[in-house]
Amino acid sequence: MEKFTTHTGTSAPLDLQNVDTDMVIPADYLKTIKRTGLGEGLFNRLRYREDGSEVENFFMNQEQFDGASVLVTRDNFGCGSSREHAPWALLDYGIKVVLAPSFADIFYNNCFKNGILPIKLPKAIVDELMKDANQASRLVVDLEARTITRANGDVIPFELEDFRRHNLLNGLDDIGITLNSADEIGSFETNDAAARPWLAPAEAA
Repeated sequence: MEKFTTHTGTSAPLDLQNVDTDMVIPADYLKTIKRTGLGEGLFNRLRYREDGSEVENFFMNQEQFDGASVLVTRDNFGCGSSREHAPWALLDYGIKVVLAPSFADIFYNNCFKNGILPIKLPKAIVDELMKDANQASRLVVDLEARTITRANGDVIPFELEDFRRHNLLNGLDDIGITLNSADEIGSFETNDAAARPWLAPAEAA
């Protein structure tokens, strides 16, 4: 997983609450287990009408938001099913940071496992950042300092658990965290095999 230290990017507005994972990436796109190519389905039902025409005022259909990588949204983002395709789709499109007052727990956890930084902020601050996002304003998100710097120079601190911060800074997903303890795991297996040989796996013939 790519390390996350400081990110500078254009912010985009999604001024909706209770955006569920089916709105993030419709079930039609869940046939793949690949993490690439899902960006084209991101927010498909918000992005297009039933006849396939674009919804003109949706941010993904507006030139000023091309390349946007910071999503500003509302309460309970990522609710619904636990599909990991939701953060995959966001990341494939280029979204690296999501700012909201609250997130659904499973989606929130899945973001960290895939290199996306979800940041919980008070509603009043999200209101201000939503105004910035409507102008495609650029933000600087510093994970080491745990700050967000607005285009006008205002610095907004945010809270994040040390464990999650450490893992993102070092690019560690669940597998990476486990591999960091490979020596300890190997030592345990050796000692345990000596202490309880009857539990050791049989050697192949």
